[in-house]
Amino acid sequence: MNEPTERIPLDRTGPLPVAGEPEARPSAETGATPYPPAPQAQAPRPQVSPPPPARPRRRRGTPIVLAALVAGLVGGLGGGILAQTLEVDGGTTQEPGATAGLPDPVPVAVAPDGSVQALSKAVLPSVALISVGSAGVEGQGSGFVIREDGYVLTNHHVIRPAAGGGQITVELPGQEPVAAEVVGSDPAYDIAVLKVDRQGLTPLPFAEPDSVEVGQTVVAVGAPLGLDSTVTAGIVSALDRPVVAGQDEAVSYINAIQTDAAINPGNSGGPLLDLAGNVVGVNSAIAQLPTSARSPAGSIGLGFAIPAEQAERTATQLIETGTSQHPVMGVHIDLLYTGDGARVLDEVRGEASPVIPGGPAEAAGVRPGDVIVSVDGTRIRDAQHLLVELRSRQVGETVEMVLRGEDGEERTVRIVLAGAED
Repeated sequence: MNEPTERIPLDRTGPLPVAGEPEARPSAETGATPYPPAPQAQAPRPQVSPPPPARPRRRRGTPIVLAALVAGLVGGLGGGILAQTLEVDGGTTQEPGATAGLPDPVPVAVAPDGSVQALSKAVLPSVALISVGSAGVEGQGSGFVIREDGYVLTNHHVIRPAAGGGQITVELPGQEPVAAEVVGSDPAYDIAVLKVDRQGLTPLPFAEPDSVEVGQTVVAVGAPLGLDSTVTAGIVSALDRPVVAGQDEAVSYINAIQTDAAINPGNSGGPLLDLAGNVVGVNSAIAQLPTSARSPAGSIGLGFAIPAEQAERTATQLIETGTSQHPVMGVHIDLLYTGDGARVLDEVRGEASPVIPGGPAEAAGVRPGDVIVSVDGTRIRDAQHLLVELRSRQVGETVEMVLRGEDGEERTVRIVLAGAED
């Protein structure tokens, strides 16, 4: 497993706000600062060279605002204190893979030459521009069809501005915009599923688990800065990159695919595809240089996508039940601990018991004050890293943990992860 990148601020890649926002304030919980507000939507478009003559383009809606790049949610790996616990209250246990998958989609018609041109032609009709609020005034992002009967997958943070019942519109290439309803949304995995009143859509298939390799060519499709049907290409730069993005109640934990394909605000929720037209990931976050934390953010070749297996599993649960379960081990972690690894609380603090009675950790012999050194051979750096590792697993999965007790001795335990809903 690759070590997590340290102290690289992360920015959500969408939604792309097109109106002013309240002044940003530092967050004591995450040690991160939201971006300053964007100017009003009447700001001019970025200056570009005139394009050659082209066929008429369909309506784009609200003009693009260059300064809108600065808006979004910011997080940092290892940065600050995260108010997150691992608990099993009200949770259930199930066998890994017990949830049925999405219906097998008919493969998209990608030409056998494996070219980006052929791929683009095949998948573009299935990638949507998602607008939140009237004419996208609350923001814009991307999404893609996962079932022919109108189900569309996107990021939670794309549709978050509509949490109070705001308007969401889905627009597929060559089709009129259509209103969408939220089937379900999961902030921790940053996945949301929408439903539109359309039939006969072309869903994009998810890649098989473990089929993604470092160095392979991938293509990102979406609507950066509201420019829908945009295609960029690159490679898989790294796998299993621990990413913590967002803040407050909308923090997500991703064992991410890293890519150098250009991903910008508005790409959020769009697919990252292999050359066979399979979705290998869902574009979700980008990194920015520490010196530019309060400057306009754009692609610097460090983009992150939620792996297809996680996205498909969460989407399936949201469609079937409206909610999704997270794997938990049943402990409360000491967020003040600064050493390597993640330490279980050594005593009861308030109402937080170090080891949840009756939970998986208690059954495995985890004790208060134990430091979780590794999970399935991956060394744990801190509490956030532990959360990323656990959230990448399935409910019912057995993990092997190396623990270091208060006496300094290490021991190995096996824990069957339970399921809980946040």
